[in-house]
Amino acid sequence: MKLSKRNIYIFLVIIITIAVDQISKILVRQDIEPRTASSAGERISLIGDMFIMMNVENTGAFLGMGSDLNPMLRLIVLLILPIVVLGMVLFHILKEQNIDKWSLFAFASIIGGGIANVYDRIVYGSVTDFFYIDLGGVFRTGIFNMADVSVTTGMIILLFVSLGKKKKTT
Repeated sequence: MKLSKRNIYIFLVIIITIAVDQISKILVRQDIEPRTASSAGERISLIGDMFIMMNVENTGAFLGMGSDLNPMLRLIVLLILPIVVLGMVLFHILKEQNIDKWSLFAFASIIGGGIANVYDRIVYGSVTDFFYIDLGGVFRTGIFNMADVSVTTGMIILLFVSLGKKKKTT
């Protein structure tokens, strides 16, 4: 693999995404009392009741889905499958030279966020989530982390790029 400016850019986005996520999780783990079955844990209000920080260990995927799967199925669905998919996407963006800059950034953000959460599952057995948004019941999120922000941002960018390409062809 040739280490071109393009490939350096891809790896830089991935590494920065992982670093921001892991540093934020380290700070949350060391400074915020976790929520457990017997404790509500610490809740830190960032903007009233609209934006809250807490420490929740998620043994599943998005919104805890998959946390009650049997261990073998959880290993396949939450570790092996994501690693294979992330590897395939990385291979694709390194190989395919005509991907636009926005899509490249989006894919690299998704890969970085995915790797960060897979790393947590391997090392800690769960993913540390800590942000929660509630805009008066009109809009509410599950509890999420910076890796989730990266993956979601990447998906939104890809959606807009795709819609922009469709508009140009019509």
